[in-house]
Amino acid sequence: MQSSPPPAAGGALVAFGVLIGAGIGFSVGQATPGALIGLALGVTIAGLIWWRDRRRAGR
Repeated sequence: MQSSPPPAAGGALVAFGVLIGAGIGFSVGQATPGALIGLALGVTIAGLIWWRDRRRAGR
């Protein structure tokens, strides 16, 4: 039986994206839009990591 590499995790990127986006947004007076932009970027990067991991595993 062939062992597969462990899957890459990207959930922390979503959380960091929200926090960093909210922090930047707060500094310019727009915390909610900053958090939403950070969320979108975090989800996008996590999705790319998921996609790369699926291709690497050959699924």
